Amino acid sequence: MISLEKDGSYWLAVIDRPDKANSLTPEMLEKLCEIAEAAHHAQVLVLTGVGKVFSAGADLEAARAGLAHSPLWERLSGAIARLPGLTVCAMNGTVAGGAMGMALACDLRISVPDAKIFYPVMKLGFLPQPSDPERLTALVGPSRAKMILMAGQKIPVEEALAWGLVDRIVEPAQLLPAVRALSEHTLAADPAHARAIKTLIR
Repeated sequence: MISLEKDGSYWLAVIDRPDKANSLTPEMLEKLCEIAEAAHHAQVLVLTGVGKVFSAGADLEAARAGLAHSPLWERLSGAIARLPGLTVCAMNGTVAGGAMGMALACDLRISVPDAKIFYPVMKLGFLPQPSDPERLTALVGPSRAKMILMAGQKIPVEEALAWGLVDRIVEPAQLLPAVRALSEHTLAADPAHARAIKTLIR
């Protein structure tokens, strides 16, 4: 349910469980961790999903069994954030819950229209993963982070673009071509040069 396509240094990881809103089981989350940890060999890592939802976060049954508190979420977002190359979340649809962590850890978030972004930890009685509030606040500021995490608001992607939570909105058919186009300068560069620029930005 997690596939990886490699085109040289361009890696595309795909969440493929559309009948369950691409919700993640422990096995799927482990596979995503392994991909992100191996992606230091790539110059670009793209995360996307199949269907109209990027990911609804944890599978509900798995969440009740403990996945909501699993260290795998933080392992995944940390591995993405540490990568020296360009990381892109190609949001084919709504992103929710724990799946927000991997989106926030990416360098860029490119979305289709009409998606929503929400993180219902207050309603569900869970805490967000430790690094998620900091990354969210860095992008949108403390008040808007509280709007998402404490007020539980579902943010339309068009509003998220104005906030800086999403970087660009493109039509569904153009999502992956647009992401590939954004990757070309990094793919053409010496990896050490790309790493140096990313380090300066950090």
